Amino acid sequence: MKLGVLTILFQDKPIEEALDIIVETGVEMIELATGGYLSSAHCNPYQLLENPRELQKLKDVVKSRNLTISALSCHGNPLHPDKKISENHSEVLKTSIKLANKLDVPCVNCLSGLPGAYPEDRLIHWICLPFPDDPAPTEALQWQWEERLIPFWKDMGHLAHKNNVQIGIEMLPGNLVYNPETMLALRKAAGPEICVNFDPSHLYWQGIDICESIRHLKDCICHFHAKDAGLAPHNIRLNGLYDQKKLTDENNRAWIYRTVGYGHDATHWKEVFSTLRQIGYDSVASIEHEDSLMSALEGFIKSVAFLKEVMINEKPTAAFWA
Repeated sequence: MKLGVLTILFQDKPIEEALDIIVETGVEMIELATGGYLSSAHCNPYQLLENPRELQKLKDVVKSRNLTISALSCHGNPLHPDKKISENHSEVLKTSIKLANKLDVPCVNCLSGLPGAYPEDRLIHWICLPFPDDPAPTEALQWQWEERLIPFWKDMGHLAHKNNVQIGIEMLPGNLVYNPETMLALRKAAGPEICVNFDPSHLYWQGIDICESIRHLKDCICHFHAKDAGLAPHNIRLNGLYDQKKLTDENNRAWIYRTVGYGHDATHWKEVFSTLRQIGYDSVASIEHEDSLMSALEGFIKSVAFLKEVMINEKPTAAFWA
């Protein structure tokens, strides 16, 4: 397995400068953001597809530093009831899939999205309870899946297949796909190109076991995010896990995103990487920095040092002792 990073944490720097910082740490792969809710400062998919010279320039910049692009990422909401948002995010996703093909990048990471509860809604509606039944939330949830989610991702699956790309959906609450059960349900309905960008940080605070989830999703993990979450037991005991406060309100929240090793210890992460090895995943562990308690640079450097200790990089030797 190789160590990677989502370069958006250095979005304020030119890509050449960002990659030079990354290379110095020994990181071998990069993940490039292409839009949606993310900045496309390092990889504007429209400009690159329309300008072959710029496309080749990006390839040369990456290759000259002995780096490989693990994925393109365009986290957005292509199902949003506001058509300006959904059409923009859908087009970014489609363009990113086409760009991934041109760059020989194996997957495009994204979110499943979330529509309203009914066609006329103006706001997104995340249904996570079966009651009250006036009208029944289950009817709205069925509409969301059958009329919006499945048809959209079937189309994206066809486009991905045509471009020899996998789609890595990140399981995130506030989207229709937020846990292993919903992930597998969408994959079954939309096709094998719909895979998982496995990000543990969103599962920790839901109380989901990371290693059990990895084993359950063993046939469809195409990318892995190295990102942690820290839980605050004293706040959880008082108000539970669902939290509407800002992610920067660290003292009062039930949980926050953390640099790897600052939410769960090395023993836990060794088990995570051992489980990834057991299921045959051997691609990338891509660092995503969203820790509000430390700078991007410090979080990145600490993540690299920690992951070098817990990751399994080499193929196992023959078990001569067995």
